[in-house]
Amino acid sequence: MSSHTRTVSRRRTAMVSAVAVLAATALTGCSEEAKLGWMPTERGTTDNADMILDLWIGSWIAALVVGLITWGLMLWCMIAYRRRRYETGYPRQVAYHAPLEVFYTVVPVVMILSLFFFTERAQSQIAEPHDNPDVTVQVYGKQWAWDFNYVSDDVWDTGIQAHLDGEEGAPERVPTLYLPVDSDVELQVTSRDVIHSFWVPAFLEKADMFPGRTNLISITTGREGSYYGKCAELCGEYHSEMLFNVNVVSQAEYDAHIQSLREAGQTGQLGEEYSRDSYPGTADQHDETFNN
Repeated sequence: MSSHTRTVSRRRTAMVSAVAVLAATALTGCSEEAKLGWMPTERGTTDNADMILDLWIGSWIAALVVGLITWGLMLWCMIAYRRRRYETGYPRQVAYHAPLEVFYTVVPVVMILSLFFFTERAQSQIAEPHDNPDVTVQVYGKQWAWDFNYVSDDVWDTGIQAHLDGEEGAPERVPTLYLPVDSDVELQVTSRDVIHSFWVPAFLEKADMFPGRTNLISITTGREGSYYGKCAELCGEYHSEMLFNVNVVSQAEYDAHIQSLREAGQTGQLGEEYSRDSYPGTADQHDETFNN
């Protein structure tokens, strides 16, 4: 292959790659997630989302500053120490430079410690449960739907989006979790069968759901809105259909929804009687092994 042919081939490859990148960017702009631009969510969705957003923005700013300094130093070295015209051989080599080596050691350590400090502080605040939440909801994940026990109001709700027969799911069947605005909320998440994961992308927070174990999500709702949620753990054949919505509404609308559940006879709680053992016989085998 001639050099001209190789050059044309490289140009064609570069052009195709550029078109592909532009197309992917344009298609991404059509998605719901891209409507917020560079921000992963809107500020004020929940108190935890604001803390995560601040940490995310701060990390990006720190990374950008480090990148600009690094690129600037690289460019300066390429210009200042380039080989001049009529020069031959290598420039003068320096074996050791103690101050520079100390600087290259201290700065990364300080950066890592700073990032660790702000990350640990945010995680500790996010994981801190509310002392007296306004609303407590027990969330059961199951193949492939959700059960919501409104513990504070002693009512329950459930629903399923997928037909589980290959047909397209009906959006009106998606289970919806209602939460009052400007309220301290505690979500007690667990599983009825296999491992699931409760995830609301707009909240910038998720929690894994294990059979026989309860994890907590403690948030303070910040503004009204409708948000979509999904299972973030591959849990079986219809994992992609395991969807739900979260409606953050006014206190009056929340009370009206709770009253509608009471009128529909959905009082009490959906307990462990609807769960199943994902690994039948395991407990008996464990007891037998322990006794022997």
